[in-house]
Amino acid sequence: MEVQSSTTSSRATALQQVWASPLYRGATLALFLSGLGTSASLPQIVVFLVKELGTSLPVAGLYYLTGLAAPVAGYLVGSYSDRTGRRLGLFRLCALAGALGWAGFAVSNAPWIPFVIGAVVLGFSGSATSQLFTAIHDDLSRSVEGANESVVAIVRIALTAGWVVGPFLGAWLAAETGLRTMFWATAICFLAQIIPLGTMQVSASHKPRASHATDVATPTHLSDMLPLLAFTGLYILVYAGEPIKYGFLLLYMEQQLGIEPGVRGAVIGTQPLIELLLMPFSVMLARRIGTLWLMCMAAAFGVVANLCFAAWPSAIGMFVGQILMGGVWGLYMVLGLIVAQRLLPNAVATASAIFMSSSALASALGGGVGGVGVAYLGLPNVFYLPAAFSLVAVVGLAVMARRGVIR
Repeated sequence: MEVQSSTTSSRATALQQVWASPLYRGATLALFLSGLGTSASLPQIVVFLVKELGTSLPVAGLYYLTGLAAPVAGYLVGSYSDRTGRRLGLFRLCALAGALGWAGFAVSNAPWIPFVIGAVVLGFSGSATSQLFTAIHDDLSRSVEGANESVVAIVRIALTAGWVVGPFLGAWLAAETGLRTMFWATAICFLAQIIPLGTMQVSASHKPRASHATDVATPTHLSDMLPLLAFTGLYILVYAGEPIKYGFLLLYMEQQLGIEPGVRGAVIGTQPLIELLLMPFSVMLARRIGTLWLMCMAAAFGVVANLCFAAWPSAIGMFVGQILMGGVWGLYMVLGLIVAQRLLPNAVATASAIFMSSSALASALGGGVGGVGVAYLGLPNVFYLPAAFSLVAVVGLAVMARRGVIR
């Protein structure tokens, strides 16, 4: 069936819009399942490679470099989506690829198999999320209601909630039933994404710009994509601090600060809590302050947060840093995608795919820089590196905001 824009009152809240629309409701549940499955498995991959397949720890750590293929896969899927308008059809194919990929992990009997799956199959499966957000964008662009971007915020919260719950469930399932069973559970989550959306379809919100059936409907000149690529590059600089933090903050708190395990867990849990509290208000704040200016402020929070990790050696300093990082991602997780789609309005699927797949590139960058940085700078000085990255992002976002690259 073809999804139609909501016809409720213009005063309807974003929450009412989500509840009234089969597309938005289905996407909310699908994205929760995506975040749940992915975040349950990712922290266990290195453990699986070492314990189950017998690889060395340095070789296992190289797995995350397979994420470098994700932006290429995302661009291919996004450009094809813009050319054909088949948003939900591609979503189903990408979700199915994810299910097959994680099932492949579960039955792997050689170290090279997960590397191939991660680079090829899972690189495409990540585009399922961007296709859902593109479908939501298409439907909202036909809506006359005023809560459009707040709908994106609510749906995005579901994805973040999955990422909050997933690591705990994944660790428990792996401990109770084994790593291979946990990967099977992730495969089921990816396959189950398809169910809430049934057989519905969403047509593209604009006609392709190509003059012939074989022409590509995405921008034909690199200059059309430069603002998007610049913005995504700045996002990568901010995001690159996350693998550095998660790779070394717990170790720093345990070995050098002597913080108790319960307090360490509370510190790590502070960021997602602040994210979930802030995300519902991100669109409202962007309307008052300006989207890019607000993201510039969020990047500045990232600078201060990493300075707290590096120069405030106490539990309080760690909590303050995590609160500030929650502010960063409570804003970026909602507004980043909105800005990316605005920067390439005639190819929103390409914009969504490039932006959302960039987190894998950022993780690879952050992991590499963090590994080298901790070897030369040590702890906690390595946290000055993500502070410097975020400072560059502050300057870049301020320039983009001042030039008015988006309305």
